[in-house]
Amino acid sequence: MTKMSKTLLTKRTFLAGAAAAGVFMPAIGARAQAAVLRWGDGQAPNHPSPMSAERAAKEVKEKTGGRVEIQSFPGGQLGGSRDMVEAVASGALTMVTEGAALLGQFLPQISIIEAPYIWKDSTHMARALQSPLMDELNKVLVEKRGMRVIAVNYYGKRHVTTGSKAVKSVEDMKGFKLRVPEVDTFKAMAEAWGARPTPLNFNELYLALSQGAVDGQENPLPTIQSGKLFEVQKYLVLTGHIITPRLVIVNDAAWNKIAPADREIVLASIRTAAAWQDNEILSQEASLADTFKKAGMTVVEPDVESFRKPVLATVPAMFESKWGKGLWDRIQTL
Repeated sequence: MTKMSKTLLTKRTFLAGAAAAGVFMPAIGARAQAAVLRWGDGQAPNHPSPMSAERAAKEVKEKTGGRVEIQSFPGGQLGGSRDMVEAVASGALTMVTEGAALLGQFLPQISIIEAPYIWKDSTHMARALQSPLMDELNKVLVEKRGMRVIAVNYYGKRHVTTGSKAVKSVEDMKGFKLRVPEVDTFKAMAEAWGARPTPLNFNELYLALSQGAVDGQENPLPTIQSGKLFEVQKYLVLTGHIITPRLVIVNDAAWNKIAPADREIVLASIRTAAAWQDNEILSQEASLADTFKKAGMTVVEPDVESFRKPVLATVPAMFESKWGKGLWDRIQTL
């Protein structure tokens, strides 16, 4: 498939065609037997997440001699976050990179790894997600939803941005229309702050901010950069309320159709690219606050504890039945 034809592919045409023809759609000519893995992502093409998919695709093509081809569809080309995860579950799409909180709509307990204030720092998150915990969650995901996690990416610390209001403590969030993903834990966090959660797909966010449909949003610094959200926001509020992992999810039936040797190549290539992405995100996080300041944003260091306290007082207990009794405490000890 050429780059131009890929661009012309509409969401509806792709998903309908893929569902009818199966996940593997043969290429023409000499590569008729190639396994084509279509990989969706809501992030802009210049974000490290889709960039890492392109890196993995290049390595996979070289190392499999063209037997496996990865095609990347960034920028929400194939739909919103929920649409793409549903497509992977059904087999209409092969792969997607998405947050664990949204995946909780398909496997409730997995959303805990993107809960607000669950991680002490990124090292704690990495250590926990390399423990048997992730294997346990993955096993249930495969059995119940037919999807498999094959890599975990560091997405960054999430911070609040605002269009016209300098937020210095949680008191300033009362009545604030905060865009959040379509995820229950994010909504509960916003409500604990006294804000009015306003769910929107990411590809609708820039316009909503520019038109004042919402007062602000929350995302990691690299996402604020790649989505150009700093252009339509005046204040960056360094809340650091969630340390976010994003998961590379694959349709398990499609995964098992790949020859074992090629599967190992794909897995190794994606994880190598994920490590590159992690380093790129960390590098960007170290400098982007200053970059935004130079671009005209005001950087606010708020009373972080005032944000943390009401969330921890309500959210873990609210979602204990969804996550499983004792899982929050278990993660704290990892």
